[in-house]
Amino acid sequence: MAQIGNVTADQLIAGTSVLSRPAEEFENDPSLEAMWAMKAMEHAEVYFNILCSVDPKLLKLTPHDEQIYKTFKDTFPSMKVDKVDEDELKSLEGKTKWRFFCEQFKDVVEDYSFGTLLRADCTGDYSEQNSILTTRIQFYAIELARNRDGFNDGVRERFRPKRIVRK
Repeated sequence: MAQIGNVTADQLIAGTSVLSRPAEEFENDPSLEAMWAMKAMEHAEVYFNILCSVDPKLLKLTPHDEQIYKTFKDTFPSMKVDKVDEDELKSLEGKTKWRFFCEQFKDVVEDYSFGTLLRADCTGDYSEQNSILTTRIQFYAIELARNRDGFNDGVRERFRPKRIVRK
């Protein structure tokens, strides 16, 4: 049976519904942390596969893309989205500004505060060195900006599976 640490695949599947419950109900539980990590990795894999298949400018990430993008650009007009500086993102000043941004979407975007992986450098894929844990709304805001501003354009060409041509 597949296992991650001390957590089996069956336990992960059974625990998926638990993840939607309020965080205040839980103490630091390693099995829950493993489930969050698995869910974040699944989201990252799906998103990266889509980026490798579709023109990023055509992607619609949520029904609220316009509002998220506009609010992000108004709140963070000079933020570099191609290479995100984790220290800047998670500094005291950054956390304060992001908290205000995120809370605007509390009742708008489902799972807005879920832990989600973001590629630090948008020219690379997800790896331990190139992944930052953010909230889902931060992921949406930065990826929408990357898609619309053309920073994700090269991903499809760089990472799409090579086709073998037989003669």
